[in-house]
Amino acid sequence: MRPLIWGIVVLLLVLWAGGLALKLLGAAIHILLVAAIVLVLWNLVISRT
Repeated sequence: MRPLIWGIVVLLLVLWAGGLALKLLGAAIHILLVAAIVLVLWNLVISRT
């Protein structure tokens, strides 16, 4: 019975860590997209002057 409980605990920890990583990765992707848009707009403004 104990190995089953440890297996469930490990599975829950892995799923929790995976969800946390995906949440942080999603935030990082949004930050990178915003940075890319800002750089494109900056280059458009600089190239016109």
